[in-house]
Amino acid sequence: MHLEGWVDAGLGGTTALAALLEANDTEPVATFDGEELLDMRARRPILHIENGQHRGLTWREISMALGTDGAGNDVLFLAGPEPDFRWRAFCAEVTELCVELGVRLAVGLGAFPAPAPHTRAVRLAATASDESLAAGIGFVPGSIQVPAGIQAALEQSLAAAGIPAIGLWARVPHYVAGLPYPAASVALLAGLASTAGLTVDTTALQGAADLAIQRVDALISNSTEHQEMVRKLEHQLDTTEGNPLQLGEIPSGDEIAAELERFLRGEG
Repeated sequence: MHLEGWVDAGLGGTTALAALLEANDTEPVATFDGEELLDMRARRPILHIENGQHRGLTWREISMALGTDGAGNDVLFLAGPEPDFRWRAFCAEVTELCVELGVRLAVGLGAFPAPAPHTRAVRLAATASDESLAAGIGFVPGSIQVPAGIQAALEQSLAAAGIPAIGLWARVPHYVAGLPYPAASVALLAGLASTAGLTVDTTALQGAADLAIQRVDALISNSTEHQEMVRKLEHQLDTTEGNPLQLGEIPSGDEIAAELERFLRGEG
């Protein structure tokens, strides 16, 4: 699932879901009433005009469709704009459908700006209804409070109905977050494949990702200031997450306290 309207740096989630839909012959399962859920002044329909004559309107809608992955496994796709209204009712309707259709896992796709260089592989962070699900991908440690998107509400509603739910978030270099960044979508689809046990072809997207990175390289090469920024980001990532010196795990608070006490006593 990816519903447009919340954080999606580099269009990571949007492009990933679009690639899945383009690779599938999907069958509509449900559409949700836009009159009840969407602010039409904020999400105006598209008017088609040909030689001055109205040819109809295209209305934004939220829909669920049935397709398959590369191995023939059934997959449901929830796509469209994030609702403006009636979040609880919408989540209840989606959850009821998922229970009825036997969904075994819900996966949300998104991306956020991060202090990461484009010269390194895109890393994912997870939010999940179960800690073991998030641990398989990785997560941002510590306690944080952030504004929530509809995906978070869906994750909680689905989990309450007994359906495990996980959100996959690509960490997009902050300096390209406003541009299409297909490498984020490739990482999201790889995470989807490993988390849900699906077969997903990312060949076409990988080609677009390589081309986009080449263009960023060309832009960065024209500025010594930007080159230095990228070097600092590389160093930060390599020393904090890459652990190039193969240091051991960070000691516990008790171990640090004991070491400090020994130091203060002059024992080493």
